[in-house]
Amino acid sequence: MKPSLPLVSDFGALFLEQRPLLDVRAPVEFKEGAFPHATNLPLLTDDERQQVGTRYKQQGQDAAIALGYELVDAKSKAERIAGWAAWAKQHPDGVLYCFRGGLRSRLTQQMLADEAGVIVPRVAGGYKAMRRFLLDTLTTQVSQTPLLLLGGRTGCGKTDLLQSLPNSVDLEGIAHHRGSSFGRHAQAQPAQIDFENGLAIRLLQLAKLPLLVLEDEGRAIGSRDIPHSLFVPMNAAPLVVLEAGLEARVQQSFKEYVLDALHEFQRTYCQDEAFARYSAHVHASLDRIQKRLGGVRYQAMKILLDAGLSALQDDDASLLREFVRRLLVEYYDPMYDYQISRKQERVVFRGEREAVLEWLKQHDRLSA
Repeated sequence: MKPSLPLVSDFGALFLEQRPLLDVRAPVEFKEGAFPHATNLPLLTDDERQQVGTRYKQQGQDAAIALGYELVDAKSKAERIAGWAAWAKQHPDGVLYCFRGGLRSRLTQQMLADEAGVIVPRVAGGYKAMRRFLLDTLTTQVSQTPLLLLGGRTGCGKTDLLQSLPNSVDLEGIAHHRGSSFGRHAQAQPAQIDFENGLAIRLLQLAKLPLLVLEDEGRAIGSRDIPHSLFVPMNAAPLVVLEAGLEARVQQSFKEYVLDALHEFQRTYCQDEAFARYSAHVHASLDRIQKRLGGVRYQAMKILLDAGLSALQDDDASLLREFVRRLLVEYYDPMYDYQISRKQERVVFRGEREAVLEWLKQHDRLSA
């Protein structure tokens, strides 16, 4: 009788220790949602999984297993085992899983042990159990830990301040979006499930702290929705307002939305393509706020943007800086004034960066 292979069920430790994860689900499953530190090396391709699933429903598990062996020839099987073994060698502390921790992960674990002499622990309950654990963690941590929101006008430096705090949850960072009409990055946002998983893991990391600090956000960050279990208490949380002068906000916004954004596109695409994609990104962002700007202001902003992008290619950024200034004054500031007017009763402190940091330090002591 073969000895039983190791099984892992401490999901919290897996995420807190950032254990490498070998996901043997089909690529389509991985794309729909995965975990950080996971590598997809599937037991079956999308087509093979579909065929095996159909056979399972029609004829049962034994027939499905037999079909799986028929579909995966000796060469393909050897290549897949070699891939898993190479991954295990690179990640000796890794674990593997399939969707429910059942047939696919057991087969993978057994083949690795029998044919490559490699032992990799298998996650009990697989992806489904880990996902359930993270959703429960999100709900539990939010219900048990007080929230404090950080607000302020665009460009005041909220993200930089948040990232300096040990008890912050950077929602925009996890969602990979700057949280505004011009906030898209060169690379796509994570899937909604990936966003939720990343958020839950961050909350798990902060589980023992007496207070969580988050940026004041709307219901969605780009195309990713803040989970209902978090968004509801955010709407009732006290609010600290970070203040900064217009010139400082212009400088910060110009850095984020022009310099940093352009560098992202340059790192992601070849030189000739990067500027064209960045230009298309900024134009699309302006188009998204056309209705709010109104026809006359939109046309004026579009002319300034076109001139600014043309001048930027000659290393003249002055027109784009003016474009950013007008965006702040004519679009972002009025929108912020309206939003903050509806939250005045929740504002507990206002101040510039150092004053806010000092207030937060004192507030943390009172919350401990």
